[in-house]
Parts: sequence; structure tokens; C-alpha cells
Amino acid sequence: MRVLGVDPGLTRCGMGVVDGAPGRPLRLVDVNVVRTPSDLPLGERLLAIEAKLDEWIAEYRPDSIAVERVFSQHNVRTVMGTAQASGVAALVAARRGLTVAMHTPSEVKAAVSGNGRADKDQVAFMVMRLLRLESKPSPADASDALALAICQVWRGGAANRLATAMNGVR
Repeated sequence: MRVLGVDPGLTRCGMGVVDGAPGRPLRLVDVNVVRTPSDLPLGERLLAIEAKLDEWIAEYRPDSIAVERVFSQHNVRTVMGTAQASGVAALVAARRGLTVAMHTPSEVKAAVSGNGRADKDQVAFMVMRLLRLESKPSPADASDALALAICQVWRGGAANRLATAMNGVR
């Protein structure tokens, strides 16, 4: 199974593609961060994110997309930007007929590190180990996107196999 993980954000939107299956080794396909300048109008920033996500879906052909579920933060402005970027990812996936899985940060941390309260450094270290990388993915948005993809491979694997089997039964 191939999963595109998206760590949504307006300034930095992490994207990571991972191949794998539950109980099998994972493989990094690619990772990147879309950056948009804060002085750019909102529509142009969202359009830049949409264009890059669409390009990656066309190039890497993921089976599903995992997006971080927006959670309440103290900074409403940050939450709004994250929610807008998350909506763009869901829209691009829907346009391509892909399933979108939403995972909370604690769910991703628990899946990758075994601890739902792990800090970013612990998550990055486990992503490095699980994907057999020589160094931690950087910046944190890249590591978080890969962690989302890994979480979906492991937690969504059975559901995706069932959906694939059901599609073949028609």
C-alpha cells in the first residue's frame, strides 16, 4: 500500500509518501515541504499547496491520503491556516477519488512511537528508524507527514485491503 501523508499548514505543508503493509518493512518514496510566504494572499497560498499536492498524487499514485486532524490550539489564526490547508488536501484527494483518513496528533504519535505524548524529536527519531534513514527528516513538517503516512499504513491497512477486496467483488 502507498500512502501520502500530509501535515497541513499554510507556511509549511509537509508531504511524505511511504510504501508498506502491516507487519512488513516500510519504504520511503519521497518527502517534501511546500512553503508559502506569509505575505502572499491567502488564495495564492492555498493554490500553491493544491498544485503541489495534485502534482504528487499524479506522480506517486497513492492508494490513500492521511491528513492530520485539526485540533484546538490557543492560536486561532494558526488553527484557521491549518484547517484551510487540510481542506485543500481533502479536496485534492476527493477530486482524484482517493480515500482520506484523518488522524489526531496523539494517534499518530502512539502509532509511530508507542507514546501518544511523544515530542517531535521522539517522533522524528522513530520515523528515521522505521524508514531506515541515516538522519531524521527535517523540518518537523516533513517528519510529521511521514509519521502520518506510517500511521495510515499500519492502522488503515486492514480497512484498505477490505475495500480493495470489496471493489473486486462487484
